Amino acid sequence: MNIKIPINVTILSVLSEFESASAEDKSKLRIDLLSQLVNLAKNLPHPASGQTYQRWQLFAQIAGVDLSLAKLFESHCDALSILSELGYHPEIDDQLWAVWAADGGPAPLQVKDNLCNGIKPWCSGAEFIQKVLMSYKNQQGQAQLCIVDLSHSSISTDSSHWHAVGMNATKTARVSFENTPVKLIGHPNSYLKRPGFWHGAAGVAACWYGAAVGLAGFLQESCQVSPNPFKKLYLGEVAHQLEITKQYFQYVAELIDSKPMLNHEREIRILRAQTEQCCLSVVERVGKALGARPFCEDATFAQLMADLPVFIRQSHAAFDYQQITELCLSDQSLWEL
Repeated sequence: MNIKIPINVTILSVLSEFESASAEDKSKLRIDLLSQLVNLAKNLPHPASGQTYQRWQLFAQIAGVDLSLAKLFESHCDALSILSELGYHPEIDDQLWAVWAADGGPAPLQVKDNLCNGIKPWCSGAEFIQKVLMSYKNQQGQAQLCIVDLSHSSISTDSSHWHAVGMNATKTARVSFENTPVKLIGHPNSYLKRPGFWHGAAGVAACWYGAAVGLAGFLQESCQVSPNPFKKLYLGEVAHQLEITKQYFQYVAELIDSKPMLNHEREIRILRAQTEQCCLSVVERVGKALGARPFCEDATFAQLMADLPVFIRQSHAAFDYQQITELCLSDQSLWEL
């Protein structure tokens, strides 16, 4: 079973060194590695550029090594793609970027006269990201984007509200703004209406998939070292799920590249649902097949197992999955062969 995704050899080498490091060393190296990856992937194709699948392959490969690293990298790349798609390419620089789009919190953001006040929840990388594309609701309730330079003295972070063991390495926090200067990006709702909103949502699912591939790799290796019929049975089931999901990624990537001005929302919602189901199936089957030992003694395996369910749930914060039910009820073609 070929579950490796070919990518740039230099990036693969960097990831391999990181993967072999101790858990303590990884916490020190992660931000440096993120900067290296950002530098190595400066020419990463944007979604709908004709190389969408190659972009997702890179996200998946990183996620198979460290899901927190993949989340931070994907968020940086998404920010640059958003700026490019909305016509703000001159704003792109060599800083570490992120997209902070979670809503809610105790004091939703208010922006007036290009000054921001309030609290933004679930801000990944809050301690080390340098610039951010941040969403908020304007006075008419429309989604608006702004750029924030996080070096400004009016900004403070509070990490005391993040209690999950999974994805802890993203250093997710609440961020408070007090008369913080911001630059508005795009027209109201242009962030949500652009085709790339859904193209980017598929990129997040590629991270989920990559983590599942990484977990499957542990089972594959175990079957080679100490094979038994039960592990082989689970490996076959896992390989089947991953292959089906990979083929749908390929199909959706080709669809996006062939019709780049369409958002392909329906197909991408289906892709995310399929990928989530696949990932949770992999978590269950790999866990059963390998037993307690890797949970307790293999740092990379244990971290992926803790990270993946949290990242999936966290990723849904920006998407209302009630809509997929409404879509299925309203679109009869989904039930036709």
